[in-house]
Amino acid sequence: MTNRKTYTHLSQSDIALQIERLVQAIGDSDSPAFRIKQGRSDYERIQETKLSRYFDHIQKMVDLFEGRIEYSYSEHLQAFRSACQDIGLERHPDGPACLNEEGAAYLNHHQSMNVLVARIRQLTRERWYLRRKHDLRHQAKEQESQVCDYADALCELYSRITIVRVDFHYRSEAQVRLRVEHVFDDLDELITKHKRNVIFDHLIGHIYSVEQGDRNDGGGYHIHAAYIFNGNEVQGDVYKAIQLGELWEDITHGQGYIYSCNHDKEQYGDGCGIGRILRSDRAIRRHVHKAVKYLVKDGQHLRLRPQGARCLRTGQLNRLRRG
Repeated sequence: MTNRKTYTHLSQSDIALQIERLVQAIGDSDSPAFRIKQGRSDYERIQETKLSRYFDHIQKMVDLFEGRIEYSYSEHLQAFRSACQDIGLERHPDGPACLNEEGAAYLNHHQSMNVLVARIRQLTRERWYLRRKHDLRHQAKEQESQVCDYADALCELYSRITIVRVDFHYRSEAQVRLRVEHVFDDLDELITKHKRNVIFDHLIGHIYSVEQGDRNDGGGYHIHAAYIFNGNEVQGDVYKAIQLGELWEDITHGQGYIYSCNHDKEQYGDGCGIGRILRSDRAIRRHVHKAVKYLVKDGQHLRLRPQGARCLRTGQLNRLRRG
C-alpha cells in the first residue's frame, strides 16, 4: 500500500467535508474501499482502489458523531452516520471494524471498510437521500428570492441607503478548534450588539448567513453579512466596515478577522451593488440583488448545524417610509 502523509490537525469543518467527499465518491463508483486477495497461508494482500484515499481519516470521521450536541446533518453526513450504525462499526486498534454477517467474529479493518462502502452505496440510492439533494437546491432558490425581496423593500424606505458587505472569518489557528455551535454563539452575540453598540446606529436592516467552505480556499466556518443603513445618516461605508472588523475581533477574542467588500468597490465597476444606493436609481437594483444573493449561494451550505439553529437571519422589516 502507498504510505500517504496523514494530517492530524483537522477541524470539525474539515472532517465534515471529508465525509461528504467520501460519500459522493462512493455514490459515483462501484468500487470497494480495498481489494483483498487471499495469499498463501491465509495471508491477505491489500490493494488500494480509487476510493482508498478517502479513508485516511476514517476514525476522525466516525468520531465526529460522538458528542453531547444534537446536530442536523446534510444528506452525506446522515448517510455516513446511518451506515456506521447499521453495520455496528466500532473503534479498534487497527481502525474501525464491524462484526461479520453471522455476528460471530470481527472483520478486519479493510474488510469492514468494504462493508461500510456497500451500505453507504445502498443509502445514496434511497429516496430520502435523493430528495434531500433536491430540497437543498430548492431552498437556495427560495432564499435568493427572500433576500432580494428584503433588499428591495429596504431600498424603498429611504431616499438613500448605505450597504456594507463583510465576511466574518476565523484565523486558521482558531479554525482547528472551532465547532459550529461556537459560530452561532458568536453570531448571537453580534446580533445582540445591534441594540447596544453605536456602530449600529441608523441600521435599518441586516442579512446574516452562516456558511462553510473548504480551508484550501480560506474557508472553514464563516459568516456572510450585509448591513443596510439609512444613507442620509451613514455615508462612510468603508469606515463602517473597519468598525465591524474591530467589533468582530473583540467578540472572537482576537481569533477573528473580516473581509470587506466595500474596501474594493472599484473592482465591481458599474456593476457595484454596495455602498451608497439611491432609491431613484432603479437600474442598480439588479446589482444589489447580485450582492445579497451571494450570501445564500448553494455551494457553501453547512454540512452540520445545531438542531433548530437558523443559518439565514434577516432583520424585521419596518414598512413605514421614513425619508
